[in-house]
Amino acid sequence: MLGKEMRDLINKGKVYDLGQPYFTGMPHHPNHPPFAFSLTKKHGDVIYPGEVSASNCIFTTGGHTGTHLDALGHVSKKGKVFGNVKASTVQDYRAGLKRVGIDATPPAVRRGVLLDVAKALGKSVLPAAFPIGSKELEKTARRQGVSLKPGDAVLIRTGWAKYWGDVKKYVGHETGAPGVNLDGAKWLVQRKMALTGSDTTAYEKAPYTDLPVHSLLLPAKGIQIIEMLNLEGLAKDKVYEFLFVVLPLKIIGGTASPVRPIAIR
Repeated sequence: MLGKEMRDLINKGKVYDLGQPYFTGMPHHPNHPPFAFSLTKKHGDVIYPGEVSASNCIFTTGGHTGTHLDALGHVSKKGKVFGNVKASTVQDYRAGLKRVGIDATPPAVRRGVLLDVAKALGKSVLPAAFPIGSKELEKTARRQGVSLKPGDAVLIRTGWAKYWGDVKKYVGHETGAPGVNLDGAKWLVQRKMALTGSDTTAYEKAPYTDLPVHSLLLPAKGIQIIEMLNLEGLAKDKVYEFLFVVLPLKIIGGTASPVRPIAIR
């Protein structure tokens, strides 16, 4: 049962779908496998009595392809994952990640906050490789009249989701993409957020050399990251506080899980 604080976040009961659609040829980071799909049975291939038939399909995808939630063990720093655990002791090609895999992540139901950085800076979309630091985050929170609370899920809008249909532009492998830099990540950590996400492929500013933001959030602080969100509906309606729900699949040992998060307001 939801507590009063969570129930108070809902005043209209409107549900916002924060997940991106999956389709063959969709954007994906070059380090991760693409999404592939095919029908394995068409209607009429197998016919049951009474002229009943069923279609079927198969799809394959990487754990970090499309809207997804990173597992605690997704990134290591100096050979260690979250909890100061040696990565070599909890990983196996067949079994995956033990104790820090995505199966260890429970469903998240918590207060969500949207920081629409693009709008706060007077832009529909932030420029490529634009760094979001503490100054930008503070300005956004102040203009929106919101304050962060311990345990929040903080979602960062860059406007980059508008390029979802342009694979090359969205991935930004050549031009880079906007995102949180280390200064911004430290600002968020100081406010004791529990979860964070954005509308870009990597969450943090790209290009990068050593995943500084991932290294701080995952192995050091145990704060999980959602990438490739669609935050346009929330931004359009100026919804900055809401009930946030995300349920990862129980993929034993997985480094991430595809998710379809929702915001309820």
